[in-house]
Amino acid sequence: MKKQFIKILTLFVSVFIFPILLFGKTEVPSSPRSVNAIKKVRPKLERELNKKGLSYGSSVFIRIFKKTKELEVWLGKGDKFRLFRIYKICTYGSGNLGPKLRRGDGQAPEGFYFVPSYRMNPESRFHLSFNIGYPNKFDRTRKRTGSALMVHGKCVSIGCYAMTDNNIEEIYALADAAFKNGQSFFRIHIFPFRMTQSNLDKYKKSGWSGFWKNLKEGYDFFEDLGKPPDVDVKNKHYIFRSS
Repeated sequence: MKKQFIKILTLFVSVFIFPILLFGKTEVPSSPRSVNAIKKVRPKLERELNKKGLSYGSSVFIRIFKKTKELEVWLGKGDKFRLFRIYKICTYGSGNLGPKLRRGDGQAPEGFYFVPSYRMNPESRFHLSFNIGYPNKFDRTRKRTGSALMVHGKCVSIGCYAMTDNNIEEIYALADAAFKNGQSFFRIHIFPFRMTQSNLDKYKKSGWSGFWKNLKEGYDFFEDLGKPPDVDVKNKHYIFRSS
């Protein structure tokens, strides 16, 4: 039994761990659809990245703003991130500001999430997609329910963040390249609006104002330092520290 366990462990290390340590790459799910999409958009992306002094395969960080229906893709350069592009979101379910609370409420999540490579879906029925990881630790402490909340194509949604097929192809390609270049996961931060004090004042009568003030702490962290924080949960609130 012990020998069998050692044999299985050795196989796991050789197949999954050793290649990552040796080549600095992460396995990413693939399909003919994703391969063809990446092949199509990569040349254009590389030209545009080069103009901005950025590299294909750099680390990815994503921010979403519900009110303005914007998805920002930031790419790593040195020890900070630089904005590459702002994509327009087609729709996000009910369209209401505020977090998702329960399965079937039509709401799209707000908060701090992360996407490892295994959450990439190259065979999505919405063209291409990735699962943002709702419910996260914060959501679970508040007993929020739901699953399979995505950023995906096809421009239709009942609670996910829906993009055009062309836009999701570019976003997917950048994430795929980052994983293959060694990034183990990318962060995705989702806000109701840009977390300025004037916007918080505008919505101060909302029942979510306290929650949004907590989100603003993470927003300000990135705005100040140019790199996203490590995020944890304590006493049912998000807490932030340098990554």
